[in-house]
Amino acid sequence: MKYLVFHILILVNSSCLSQVIVGGGCDGCEIMYIDMPQNISATSYSPAWNDEGDKLLITGKVFANDGTTPVSDVIVYYWQTDNSGFYTPQVNQSQESEKHGYIRGWVKSDIEGKYSIYTIKPRAYPNRDSPAHIHLSIKEPNLKDEYYVDNLVFNYDPLLTTERRKQFKNRGGTGLLRALISGELIIAEHNIILGLNIPNYPKAKPTTVGLQIGEDFPSITPHHAWGPDRGTNTCPVCRYGRYLGIMYFVNETNSQEVENWLLYFEELSNKQKEYLKVYLIFSDKESFDFSLTKSQLEKLGQKLNLKRIALTLVSSFQDKKSDVYLTKINPNVKNTIIIYKNRNIIGKYTNLDANDINFSKVTTLIEISRSDYFKLKIDKRKN
Repeated sequence: MKYLVFHILILVNSSCLSQVIVGGGCDGCEIMYIDMPQNISATSYSPAWNDEGDKLLITGKVFANDGTTPVSDVIVYYWQTDNSGFYTPQVNQSQESEKHGYIRGWVKSDIEGKYSIYTIKPRAYPNRDSPAHIHLSIKEPNLKDEYYVDNLVFNYDPLLTTERRKQFKNRGGTGLLRALISGELIIAEHNIILGLNIPNYPKAKPTTVGLQIGEDFPSITPHHAWGPDRGTNTCPVCRYGRYLGIMYFVNETNSQEVENWLLYFEELSNKQKEYLKVYLIFSDKESFDFSLTKSQLEKLGQKLNLKRIALTLVSSFQDKKSDVYLTKINPNVKNTIIIYKNRNIIGKYTNLDANDINFSKVTTLIEISRSDYFKLKIDKRKN
C-alpha cells in the first residue's frame, strides 16, 4: 500500500512538472497563431496604417536574456485598439481572432534582431481609466510556449499615473515608450529582452542584484559637488535623459583606478559632446560627512581638470531622500557602471577594472547606441 501511494505521488509530481508553462500562462496569446502568415517580415504595416489616427512607428531590437546579444527569428505578435478605443473586427475576420480586433499583425526579428511596426497610435478604452496601450506576445523559435511582455504605453499619457507606473513588471523590459515626433509621424524605440522577468523561463541568467538591462533608470537627486550643475540636486535623467548617460557608482574616490576611470570618461564625453552625460555618484559606506565629502570631490575635479563630468554624492546607496535607493546598487562592490539610453538601461557592469579592454567595451556600446539613435532619426525623416 505504501508503495502504491508513493508511486501515485511520483506520477502526480511528474504531471505537475510537465505542465510548467513559460510566462505562467497568457490569456489570448494563442490567438497569435490564427491567420499567422507563413512568411513574416521584420517590418509590418498594420491594417490601420492608412486609417484615421496618429501614425506611429515602433522599432527596436530583440536581445537574448543577457540584454546584449541580438536574436533573429523571434516572432512578435501585436494587437491594439483602433482610433475609437475599441478592438473593432473586420467584416470578414475569422471569429476566433475577433477578440483582438482588426489591428493586429506580426514581425520576425532579422539577423541583427531588428523589427519595425508601422501602425496608428491606439486610443484608450472609452469611459475607463486605463492608458492607451499595445499588447505584445512573443514566440521564440526554440521555445514551446509563447508568452506576453509588458504592454506598450506612452510616457506622456495623462492616464499613466504614478501608481500605474509602480505596477510595471518589466516583463521583457520596460513597456514605457518615449516618443519622438517628426511631422505627422510618432516614432518610439522599444527593445525586447527575451525572458527578462518571465516566470519559468528556462534560459534565464542567474538573478543579479539591482536593476537589469532593459529596465528604466529611475529619477534620483544626488548633490552635485562638481560639474555643470554644481551646487544643485539636479536629477540627471530628468534633465539630460534624452540621449546617452553613464552612472559610475563608487564607495571610495582616493584611488588611481577611480582617477583613471574619470579621465577615460572625460575623454569619451568630449568626443560624444551633448549626446553623452557622465556622472560619478559617491557614497562612503563607512561614514558620511557632507562637507568633507563635498570638499574631496571638488579637489578631485580640480586635480583632474574635469570639464564635462559631474561628481555627485549621496549619504548612502540606500538613501531615500535622494531616491538613490531605487537604483538598487550593491554597496559591497568596488564599482557599478550603468549605461542608459533615453533612460533605458543598455549596459551594466560591476567590479570593472580600469584598463584598455574595459574602456574599449564601454566605448563600443556607446558608439553603437549613438549610431542606432541617428539611424532612427534618418528613418524618421524618410517617412
